[in-house]
Amino acid sequence: MQLRVIIFVLSLLGFLSATIGGVLYYTSLKQSAVDEAQREAVSHAVSFRNRLTLFLRQQQKPARSLAGLTQIRGAVTNLNSASLAEANHILDHFNESLETEVCYLMDKTGLTIASSNRKAPDSFVGRNFSFRPYFKNALRGIPAIYMALGTASGRRGFYYSHPVYPLSGKAPAGVVVIKASIEPLEEELRRGPEEIVLVTDPHGIVFLSSREDWLFRSVWKLSRDEEQSIAGSRQFGRGPFEWIGLHMMDDEHLTDKAGNEYLVHQMTIGGFPGWKVVYLYSLAAISRKLSDPFFSMTGSIVLSICLLVGVSVWVLYKKASQDIVRRKEAEQAMRHSEMRYRSLYHKTPGLLHSIDLNGRLVSVSDYWVEGLGYSREEVIGRSFTDFLTDSSHRYFEEEVFPRFLKEGSCKNVPYQIIKKDGEPVDVQLSAIAERDDEGRPVRSLAVLVDVTERNRAEEQLRLAQEELKRHSEDLERQVAERTREITGILKHMPSVVYLKDREYRYVLVNSRFEELFGATNEEVKGKTDYEVFPGKIASQFRLNDGKVFSEGRAFQIEEQIPLKDGTHTYLTVKFPLYDETGVPVRLCGIATDITAIKKAQDQLRRLSAGVMAGQEKERSAIARELHDELGQMLTALRMDAVWLRRRIEKLDAKAAERAFSMCNLIDETIDDVRGIAVRLRPGILDDLGLIPALEWFTADFEKRTGITCVFEHFLVPAVNDVVATAAYRITQEALTNVLRHASAKSVAVALRAENGSLILEVEDRGRGFDAERLEDSETLGIAGMRERAALVGGSLVILSQQTVGTRVFCRIPFDGSSGAVQ
Repeated sequence: MQLRVIIFVLSLLGFLSATIGGVLYYTSLKQSAVDEAQREAVSHAVSFRNRLTLFLRQQQKPARSLAGLTQIRGAVTNLNSASLAEANHILDHFNESLETEVCYLMDKTGLTIASSNRKAPDSFVGRNFSFRPYFKNALRGIPAIYMALGTASGRRGFYYSHPVYPLSGKAPAGVVVIKASIEPLEEELRRGPEEIVLVTDPHGIVFLSSREDWLFRSVWKLSRDEEQSIAGSRQFGRGPFEWIGLHMMDDEHLTDKAGNEYLVHQMTIGGFPGWKVVYLYSLAAISRKLSDPFFSMTGSIVLSICLLVGVSVWVLYKKASQDIVRRKEAEQAMRHSEMRYRSLYHKTPGLLHSIDLNGRLVSVSDYWVEGLGYSREEVIGRSFTDFLTDSSHRYFEEEVFPRFLKEGSCKNVPYQIIKKDGEPVDVQLSAIAERDDEGRPVRSLAVLVDVTERNRAEEQLRLAQEELKRHSEDLERQVAERTREITGILKHMPSVVYLKDREYRYVLVNSRFEELFGATNEEVKGKTDYEVFPGKIASQFRLNDGKVFSEGRAFQIEEQIPLKDGTHTYLTVKFPLYDETGVPVRLCGIATDITAIKKAQDQLRRLSAGVMAGQEKERSAIARELHDELGQMLTALRMDAVWLRRRIEKLDAKAAERAFSMCNLIDETIDDVRGIAVRLRPGILDDLGLIPALEWFTADFEKRTGITCVFEHFLVPAVNDVVATAAYRITQEALTNVLRHASAKSVAVALRAENGSLILEVEDRGRGFDAERLEDSETLGIAGMRERAALVGGSLVILSQQTVGTRVFCRIPFDGSSGAVQ
C-alpha cells in the first residue's frame, strides 16, 4: 500500500511540473500571436479604408464632366424629344465607358427624365428621387457622394450627384447622377471565416460586409426612434434593422450572441462623417493557429514522456499489487457467485426445494413458501410427503423416490401438493441429485411447476372442442338443408338462373337454363357466352354483364333470345355478389320470359290506339256535324230573325226589339257551336299542322281563362298526323289541368326538336303538388297523356314541387315509330 502511494505521488509531481511549464510557454506564445493579429487587423483595416476612399472619389470628375456637357444642360432647359434623345445617348456612352451600373438625369423637381436603363424593367425614367440627400445637396449646388440601397432596383451602390446648370442662368436646373456598383469592393471583402470586415453608417447599419447575413443589420442596439428615422430616410430600405448582437468588452475586444470573442479595430472614412470601417478578428482562430502547430510540434515529445512514465508506473504497480488483486478478485467472484445462486434460487418463478436421502426438506425457495402459504420454519426438516395428497404420497414412496435414488434424476412427475389453506395444487416435479466427491447422492434439487391453470385450460379447451364439434355438425346439417332447399328452388323455378365469375365464365346454371338451351350445368361450367351462344346473342349478354361489374349495381334489362319456337323476350335482373372486402366477384342473373306479357301489351296498345283513333274520328264527325248542319241551321234562323225584325220594326217596336235580342242570341250560339267544333277537332290541325294549331289553342286558352300563356317553338320539322294529334292533345290536357288545379297566373308552352325527337314542355308557376304521391292519385287526364305519349313511342314525365310549380316533359320520336302502334 505504501509503495502505491509513493509511485502515485511521484507520478503526480512529474505531471504537474510538465503541465505548468507547458501552460506558461503556451501563454507566452498566445500573447505574441494576439499582438501579431492585432497589428495585422490594423494593417488590413487601413488598407481597405484607403481603397474605399479611392473608390468613392473616382467617379466625382466624370460626374462633373457629364453635368457640364451642352446636351445635358440643354435637356434640362428645353424638355423635348430631340434633346432627351441626345441626353440618353450621352448617358449610354458614359455608362458603357465608365462600366458603371446606371447614369441618369433628373429635373429640378427630382423627376428622372433620362436614364441609361430606360429600357430595363426597373427603369428610373418617370421616377421621382427628390427625397434622396444627394439630390437635395446637388440642387443647392453641392456635389455629393451617397451610399444607399436602390429604391427601384433593390441593389446597393455609390451615387455621385452633380448639379446641372442651364445654358443661361446661375441656379441649378437639374441633377445628373452616376450610380457605381459595389461589386469590386465586395471582392476585396472575401476573406477567411476568422476575419470579418464591415462598413457601417453613423447609426451602425452595415452597408458592406464579408458576411452577407449581416447586411442592413445594426452593429449596436438601436432605439425605436432611431429605427424609425433610418426607415424614414429609405437609405437602406424599410427595415427592420435587426441587431447583430455584438457587445463591446473593452476598446479592443467584443463578443457576439454565441459568445465568440473578436479583436476589433474601427477607423473613420474621410469625408463621410460617422461612417466607419470595422475589422473583426476571431480570437478562437488565433488560438487554433497557435495550438495546432504547438501541439503538432510538442505532442510527440509529451506523448513519449507520458508513455514512458505510464509504463514504468504500470510495471511497478503490477508487481506490487498482483497478489492483492488476485485475492480480491477471487473473493469477489465467490461472493458474486454465491449471491447469484441465492438470487436465482429464491427469485426464480418456480417452486424450488431440496430433500435429503430420508425425504426431508432441507431448503425451500422464497417463491415456494409464498406460493404455498407456509413459512420457512414450518417446512424445513419435515418430510416432503407431509405436503402431498394421499395418492401422490403413495406414488412418491413406491415409485418416484426409489427410481430417483437409483437414476439420480426424474422429469415431469405429476403430483398434487396441498397449500396451507388446504387447496390442492397440480404440479409437475423435475429433480436432479447433488453428489459428494465419491459420486454418491446426498440430496436433491427439485423444481415444481404449477400446472393447475394449464390443466383447467386444457379441460376447458377439451369441452370447447366438443362444443365446437357439436356446433359444426349442426351447421353442416343446416347448410345441407339450405342447399337442398336452394337446389329445389333452382330446379323448379320457371325463370332462368345463372352465376358467372369476373371473367364472365359460367359457374352455375339451373335446370330451366339446361332445358331451354339444351346444355347441362357441367357442359357450360367454365365457358363464356361466346362458347355457348351465337355471337350476336353472346355480345348482347356480355355488354349487359359488363355494366354490372363496372358500376357495381343491379340492372333490369330486356334481352331478346331466339328459341326453337321463335324469338322470346326475357326480362333479366342482373346483380353483383361481393366478397368479404366488398369487391364484386360474381354476377347472378335471373331471366323471366315476358313474351306473352309483351304481346298482351302490344294488343292493349293497339286497342288503345284504335279507341283513340275512333275518338278522333268521332270528334271530327261531331265537329263537322256541328259546323255544317247545326251551323247552317242557326245561320238560316238568324237570317229569318233579321227579316222578321225589319218587317215589324215600324209596326211594333217592342216586337222588333225582341227580334233584335233573338239575333244576338243566335250569334252567340253560332260562336259557341263553332268553339265546340274547333275544340273537338280543330280544322287548323288538319289543314296547317301542329304549330299553327298550338298557336291558336294557346291564344284561345289565354282569351278564355285570363291566364297568360306563352308559346315558343324552335326549328320544329313537319311531323305526321299521329304525332301531331298526340302532341296537341297532351298540350290540351296539360293546360286544362293548369286551369283546374294550379291556380297559376302564367304558363309557358315550348316545342322544339332535339336528337331526332320532338320535345314538348308545359310549365307553370302555380301551387304544385307532391310528385311522389302522383302514382297513387293519378287522374284519368294524366293517364291519358301518358297513354298518348306511349302510343307514338314517346315518354312523359311530370315534375312538381309544392309552392314552386309543375312541369310536364314529353319526348316523342319524329315519325312516332319507336314502339308506336299505327
